[in-house]
Formats: sequence, C-alpha cells, structure tokens
Amino acid sequence: MAFQRSFQQHFGTETDIRDFNGELVISHDIPVSKETSIYDFFSLYLEQDSTPTLALNIKSDGLTKVLKSKIEAFGIQNYFCFDMSIPDTIQYVREGLNFYIRQSEYEQDLPFYEEASGVWLDSFHTNWFSNELIENHILGNNKCVCIVSSELHGRDHIPLWNQLLEFSELRSDRLILCTDLPDEAVIYFKNEN
Repeated sequence: MAFQRSFQQHFGTETDIRDFNGELVISHDIPVSKETSIYDFFSLYLEQDSTPTLALNIKSDGLTKVLKSKIEAFGIQNYFCFDMSIPDTIQYVREGLNFYIRQSEYEQDLPFYEEASGVWLDSFHTNWFSNELIENHILGNNKCVCIVSSELHGRDHIPLWNQLLEFSELRSDRLILCTDLPDEAVIYFKNEN
C-alpha cells in the first residue's frame, strides 16, 4: 500500500533489494520468507501514470546480472542503485547500471565518482555538508544528488530543509530529498518559495 500511494502521488521511492531462494525481493532485513518480489514491485510501478525515480538500496552482493535483466525486462529507466559494497560496485560499472556513490561524514573518498550518475549524500550525526559541496556535485561535476533527510537518523529535519531552501535555482530532477515526510516536504518547499 505504501508503494502504491507513493507512486500515485508521483513521489520517487527508496526501497531495499535482497535475494531469497534465487529471487529478488524487497526487504530491509535478511528475509526468512518470501517477501514482495521485484516483479510485483516493478509491475506496480509501471501501472502508474508517471515513472518517478526509484532508489534501489542494494542490501546483498552478487545481484547485478539478475537485477539488470529485470530492469531491462520491465524497461525501467528512472532509477539508481546505491549502497553496494565496493567490490560489488565494480560489477555495476561493468554492466552499465545507473548508480550513486555514498558520501557521508564517514565516507569522504568517493570511489567510482566519475562513473557514478550521482551522490547519495548522507549525514548520520550532523548536517556536515555545505551548500557549496552540493553545488559542486551538481553544477561542477554534472551529478545528481540525493540528500538523506535528518529525520531518517532521528534528528530534526527543519534545519536541513532550511539549508536546502537556498537551492531554488537547482530544484530539478538533479536534486532529490529522501524523506519519510514527503507530504510535509511538498508543502514546506512550496510555501517557502
């Protein structure tokens, strides 16, 4: 129901992908029974009027070839994969899949930056990054940036959202906010313009 609601409101969606008995499933934790299959997830996605961004959080290594075959079979265009292990990321580069590289206060080195479509910009403890860093990724290096909202780590989201208000000229499909509060974000950023 959450996926359907998200797609119907034209929100991009972040979800976790793992394998279970040789099948790709949607699951944050290690699955102990069959979860929602990638087939069901992609089918629901394509039933909607639009195709917003899918952020596919890769929770298991070794999924590259089967995930690529599913993405191609369903004709999924607006997606990116992220959070693969570094050795596994090599396969995503080789297979030509869209992926973002993670940057956080713990991950400053950005392997595969040139090959990456964008940056998954995270802040576990504080909003450590500057607007100049975001601007450099987007304008200086032609990358997309997906910013993880502070409430996802148990912090107040308003300071970060206030910081992002300065990017009115960059609000496009190249700057994405990952939030558990999409309805509130739409109202907040619309009212602050």
